[in-house]
Amino acid sequence: MEGVLAEALLSENRDPRALLGALCRGEASAERVETLRFLLQRLEDEEARGGGGGGALPEAAREVAAGYLVPLLRSLRGRPAGSPDPGLQQRHRRRVLRAAGAALRSCARLARGPELATALAKEALRDLLAGWRAPGAEAAVEVLAAVGPCLRPRDDGPLLERVAGAAVALALGGGGDGDEAGPAEDTAALVAGRLLPVLVQCGGAALRAVWGGLVAPGTPPGSGRVEAKLLVLSALAEKLLPEPGGDRAPGTREPGPDARRCWRFWRTVQAGLGHADALTRKRARYLLQRAVEVSAELGADCTCGPQEGNGPSLFWWSEKKKDELLKFWENYILIMETLEGNQIHVIKPVLPKLNNLFEYAVSEENGCWLFHPSWHMCIYKRMFESENKILTKEGVIHFLELYETKILPFSPEFSEFIIGPLMDALSESSLYSRSSGQPIGSCSPLGLKLQKFLVAYISLLPEEIKSSFLLKFIRKMTSRHWCAVPILFLSKALANVPRYKALGIDGLLALRDVIHCTMITHQILLRGAAQCYLLQTAMNLLDVEKVSLSDVSTFLMSLRQEESLGRGTSLWTELCDWLHVNESYFKPHPLCSSIGLQKTSLNAYVKNLVQEYVKSSAWEVGENCSMPDWFEAKLVSLMVLLAVDVEGMKTQYSGKQRTENVLRIFLDPLLDVLMKFGTNAYMPLLKTDRCLQLLLKLLHTCKLKGPCAQDDEVFTVLQNFVMSTTESISEFILRRLTMNELNSVSDLDRCHLYLRVLNELINLHLKVGWKRGNPIWRVISLLKNASIQHLQEMGSGQEPTLGSQIQRVVSMAALAMVCEAIDQKPELQLDSLHAGPMESFLSSLHLNQMLQKPHAEEQRSYTHPSECSSVLEESSSSQGWGKIVAQYIHDQWVCLSFLLKKYHTLIPTTGSEILEPFLPAVQMPVRTLQSALEALTVLSSDQVLPVFHCMKVLVPKLLTSSESLCIESFDMAWKIISSLSNTQLIFWPNLKAFVQFVFDNKVLSIAAKIKGQAYFKIKEIMYKIIEMSAIKTGVFNTLISYCCQSWIVSTSNVSQGSLSSAKNYSELILEACTFGTVFRRDQRLIQDVQTFIENLGHDCAANTIMENTKREDHYVRICAIKFLCLLDGSNMSHKLFMEDLAIKLLDKRMRLWKKKGQRTYEVDEDRLHYVKMVLEVDELVSKSKRRYYVNSLQHRVKNRIWQTLLVLFPRLDQNFLNGIIDRIFQAGFINNQASIKYFIEWIIILILHKFPQFLPKFWDCFSYGEENLKTSICTFLAVLSHLDIITQNIPEKKLILKQALIVVLQWCFSHNFSVRLYALIALKKLWTMCKELRVEEFDALTPVIESSLHQVESMHGAGNAKKNWQRIQEHFFFAAFHPLKDYCLETIFYILPRLSGLIEDEWITIDKFTRFSDVPLDAGFQWYLSQTQLSKLKPGDWSQQDIGTNLVEADNQAEWTDVQKKIIPWNNRVPELDLELLFQDRAARLGKSISRLIVVASLIDKPTNLGGLCRTCEVFGASVLVVGSLQCISDKQFQYLSVSAEQWLPLVEVKPPQLIDYLQQKKTEGYTIIGVEQTAKSLDLTQYCFPEKSLLLLGNEREGIPANLIQQLDICVEIPQQGIIRSLNVHVSGALLIWEYTRQQLLSHGDTKP
Repeated sequence: MEGVLAEALLSENRDPRALLGALCRGEASAERVETLRFLLQRLEDEEARGGGGGGALPEAAREVAAGYLVPLLRSLRGRPAGSPDPGLQQRHRRRVLRAAGAALRSCARLARGPELATALAKEALRDLLAGWRAPGAEAAVEVLAAVGPCLRPRDDGPLLERVAGAAVALALGGGGDGDEAGPAEDTAALVAGRLLPVLVQCGGAALRAVWGGLVAPGTPPGSGRVEAKLLVLSALAEKLLPEPGGDRAPGTREPGPDARRCWRFWRTVQAGLGHADALTRKRARYLLQRAVEVSAELGADCTCGPQEGNGPSLFWWSEKKKDELLKFWENYILIMETLEGNQIHVIKPVLPKLNNLFEYAVSEENGCWLFHPSWHMCIYKRMFESENKILTKEGVIHFLELYETKILPFSPEFSEFIIGPLMDALSESSLYSRSSGQPIGSCSPLGLKLQKFLVAYISLLPEEIKSSFLLKFIRKMTSRHWCAVPILFLSKALANVPRYKALGIDGLLALRDVIHCTMITHQILLRGAAQCYLLQTAMNLLDVEKVSLSDVSTFLMSLRQEESLGRGTSLWTELCDWLHVNESYFKPHPLCSSIGLQKTSLNAYVKNLVQEYVKSSAWEVGENCSMPDWFEAKLVSLMVLLAVDVEGMKTQYSGKQRTENVLRIFLDPLLDVLMKFGTNAYMPLLKTDRCLQLLLKLLHTCKLKGPCAQDDEVFTVLQNFVMSTTESISEFILRRLTMNELNSVSDLDRCHLYLRVLNELINLHLKVGWKRGNPIWRVISLLKNASIQHLQEMGSGQEPTLGSQIQRVVSMAALAMVCEAIDQKPELQLDSLHAGPMESFLSSLHLNQMLQKPHAEEQRSYTHPSECSSVLEESSSSQGWGKIVAQYIHDQWVCLSFLLKKYHTLIPTTGSEILEPFLPAVQMPVRTLQSALEALTVLSSDQVLPVFHCMKVLVPKLLTSSESLCIESFDMAWKIISSLSNTQLIFWPNLKAFVQFVFDNKVLSIAAKIKGQAYFKIKEIMYKIIEMSAIKTGVFNTLISYCCQSWIVSTSNVSQGSLSSAKNYSELILEACTFGTVFRRDQRLIQDVQTFIENLGHDCAANTIMENTKREDHYVRICAIKFLCLLDGSNMSHKLFMEDLAIKLLDKRMRLWKKKGQRTYEVDEDRLHYVKMVLEVDELVSKSKRRYYVNSLQHRVKNRIWQTLLVLFPRLDQNFLNGIIDRIFQAGFINNQASIKYFIEWIIILILHKFPQFLPKFWDCFSYGEENLKTSICTFLAVLSHLDIITQNIPEKKLILKQALIVVLQWCFSHNFSVRLYALIALKKLWTMCKELRVEEFDALTPVIESSLHQVESMHGAGNAKKNWQRIQEHFFFAAFHPLKDYCLETIFYILPRLSGLIEDEWITIDKFTRFSDVPLDAGFQWYLSQTQLSKLKPGDWSQQDIGTNLVEADNQAEWTDVQKKIIPWNNRVPELDLELLFQDRAARLGKSISRLIVVASLIDKPTNLGGLCRTCEVFGASVLVVGSLQCISDKQFQYLSVSAEQWLPLVEVKPPQLIDYLQQKKTEGYTIIGVEQTAKSLDLTQYCFPEKSLLLLGNEREGIPANLIQQLDICVEIPQQGIIRSLNVHVSGALLIWEYTRQQLLSHGDTKP
């Protein structure tokens, strides 16, 4: 419109000054400025043709520039930086800027001199440098871009250099203070896309300045400027790369820079190839493509060496190697383009080309790199950082496989890449998952490849590099918080590296830091295994001459002995052997160096270690406020025992005398001190503490782990040594505990230490045999009496002091220890069952009595002067004193638990009080249980265990008389359990104690008998525990294991009511039989890796040390199934229990249905009616349209139900089966998953074999008609294929065979292919039976049967029909499965699930049944194992094998002949700048080729059509898409179809009423207006030849092109049609014409590639 107006104005008035003056008056609207621009351009054209306005025109141009345009731009530059600028205003402002800039350029040209352009450029440069972070910088850029072409390269060279320098700095985000934010992104993009291309056109100084700024040092490619630098490089690519043919005409232009020879350029490109931003990666690929194209066209040799110097070239070109180089770069770019798709099915076929890149990159002659390996690293980095984890895994595995098939030259880039991106990728846990089809417990494929790779790579490293690489590798493992699985496999890979002296003290410290990293994981077994591997790494890679024994011992202390380094394990033996071999090579300890010893033996080091430990330092003379740390005691005890075992290795047959001598040498200082404990009253307190700590740690560490624990000479000798000091130690402990010597808060820790030592001494004496004259006996008796006396005296009402209260706590703790020792060791029963003083005292305790906190002044009076203030603060604080009180109450309940267990027979079962009880706590149980509830509210979760133990004794006695109180105890205890976290030390012991008192067999029996609220509360808790199991694996295991053990009754002494309790809680067995959660991938991964570690057995020391907790979900079902296997079908109570369970198994779905409000049924209803209702509901659910998918939770539960029914089948009699047989048959009609189908078929075969009376009902199943049966008839045909088993016990088989043949023959002609196959396989089996039995009555059927079988056997060709017939014959269910011989637990729970394609989570191996020892094996253990060859078969269902085979064949292809390739719009030139189009710059940055086609879609309404057209126009390079409103681009439907094409395609808004003016304007510009419409004069699309400047007008979706617009068209084109429907969708029509235009233009330019 503005152009038309300018033409009209010029035709009316030829005076340029008047015209320009008139336009410069008034408001500076976008339309006015654009009209001024068009007018100036028209005047400029006339001036060029010699018809200008004479001398007045230059003056008028200068006046317009100085008086109007410059002030206008200045006002736009003055806009505040942070002002709000809505989108519409922003677009208007940019439109004015563009038009004003273009007008300025025309003014500078019309001025007939350089002065105006120079002045404008200098002023704009000042503005740019002064305020380049403000929005006004955009105006300065527009001015410079406009007047830049008017500057003179020679005369204005310095100015051009300054402008170029400022522009580069602005585009790269530099030039300001480092702490400030960079310029606006759009301003930088404007500089790169508009200003810099203008400047480099000037050549010379400007081009050199731009290039110098781009390659200047200090802007590393790895920084945040990569994105900006690539934006500039891609926009200037044609000027920075040599022009082909440019050297043929010398002097035509000044030679420019050659970016191919600059290593900074290539490093920037490589950084861009691996950048996170997709656009940046596109720019990098474009630059690489252009450089290769230019090199090929030039044909001249070119080399760019690396920054480092002598390494392989970053880029080189040789005309002799042109074909190989082109092939290399073609494959390289293809791989990088394909990786953009993130689609594994597209990428995987391209990966073999990556192997070819390595073949091209390594010279066969001298084995060196021809291409710099950093190019290959870019590909792997891109794969590692992909959002698609499958692609990441493929990339990691491909990289790890490099050294399996090829030997690559060493490169520092490889090592850096391994330490960096590879290890970052390896930190992703999901990469270590098992491959499909790999059995549970197998090593992760990635973990195995990592191990092989690390071994191979390190073996090929130069000797001088190995140490530094390994140290960096280990330090990288400490640089982040690794998850349990990655750190485990990295440690395992390191442990398998061959022995090499690589690590010194730095490496040892790094390994220690890695061990600390593993401590944050929650998986104890994985944590322990990782520590084992890291210790093996240290032994393999440590250079012992660089570390001392002190360094090694400190490192060993970072390992948790209870998780990894246990004595007696294979790892301990390996460590001893390593110490033995290297003993004389360790670096001398500083203490040894000071006394002249050059070498340190292990014995000398340990002996000195013990002496220094026992010896008191000067500062230890006084009493200290706290106990010493346990670290030194752990270290000394560990090294002592290691030294003893190393010494034992030195002689093949180590005798007890030698062991005793060695141990005595080490422990003499300790034993001497311990012997003086009872006599030396002035021994320093810290010395006694340290000696007792060491004694405890020696006893704990010395205990062997593993099978040889009984034959340990070292422990026997140590035990004798310790027992020799028993009297002295026990006297010391008795004195300290009873003589008021413990009177501060810190002394409570000492009390705990003394009691632990005393308990260990008791255990030692019990092992060798308890004797009444034993000194420990006297100490226990005195300690008991003294503690009771102290407690009685201090309860007399005196004002409490800190010392007295501490002594009270100590006495109660001592009494609790005595009670625990007596309770656990019957030999220590000091008195008879008659209540003695201790029992009477304990029974009269004031339970939960709070210790009064002493006043601060009193605390100070009892505190030693040397004690620190922190102790006073702790003791006076509420929190510190609260812990003391809680410990006191805890010890009270420990004592009471002992009392209740000992006198449980005296507890009354009624709620009536005894008037004069001699044991109140025992004989008044209601009050005691109320106190227990009160204690639960006071004690912390780690101290409630003894309260639970008391409840276990009390609740069975009170459940009948005080049910509400018992229910309250259930609720309170459950509240504590449900609030606990899943921690090893607190949660599991408490859960076990909770289960033992709530689900005690007596409690269950009483609750079921009275059927009160307690009965329903127990069931409620039962379901809550099952629900908790979905979050905390192993919770249900604790419950089911305890219940099953309590219900087990010896089959030799069975009573009728032996399972009465179990029968009332059969829901527990039901839930256990069907239990199992669907794990998330991360949970399944943890389970898989734990199973892998467990399968390593004793090879991994963690397995030996840590007992298998059997908390996997599988063990819940195993426990229930083993319990069922122990039941006796001949016992009526057992039989009724199993029948009730079978009913409830079939009720599994109905129970879910009942929860929705349907009628409920009591357990004791008529069972047959109940089963029928169950199966009816099951049938309704199964026939509903809702599908359940393979391996879904519904599929798994159904599978488990049928597995359990199969286990129960031998115990079910005919009468019971008669009531449910019809419903079992009906289950076969449902469209079941494969595994369920096999189980149903199997159980039907077993029923018919055992009870042939059900055969008539079986024949009825074939009479429903083909339409009703559909493919479910295959289930019954599969059953018929085993008719030989069914009729095994039937003497007369002819009638049954005849019936079977008649049934099968009719299904051999079914229209369904699968049904025919099943019928034919059954027919073949039946006919074989007839031949073997020589039945002559069937001669009439012989022709039909033989013909059918011959036809299927002799099918020609290799089609699916013949393949499927062959496969169904080979299928395990028909070829190898024997329903009777294969009836065992292994087949039911492992073989059949595996062969039927069930997920590995459902496979339960038979060794898990044998390992689970909580429930014993039944007498017929052989019934567990399969006796046939079925277990050796491979999985695979015949109906699915076609797919699987094709996939396997596809994966095995070495290299694909053709692969998918997305078209990237490489171009041969950068398009000229068009100041009218906003988005052209973006396209130019990628080198996108733009055609001269304009597509007008202003008449189209629907956003979907506009979005599709936008995408089509962008793909085929249309210059503009015209739409009726630019608001459409914000529509979600538009964006969904356009897939961001609007960012790369210029969009122009022309409303429908403005179309006539727009079309006329384009006609004046030389465009042919083409309408897509069927008219009387329209041409066939196949016959029309499109001009280069074409405008395509598309009509409305409904009305097409209006008549008034048809008159504006130059031509109408229609698409030839062959169908009946008269029109195409407008987007489709437009796409066809756009492609035809593109095709013709490509042919006319001689190019066949878009």
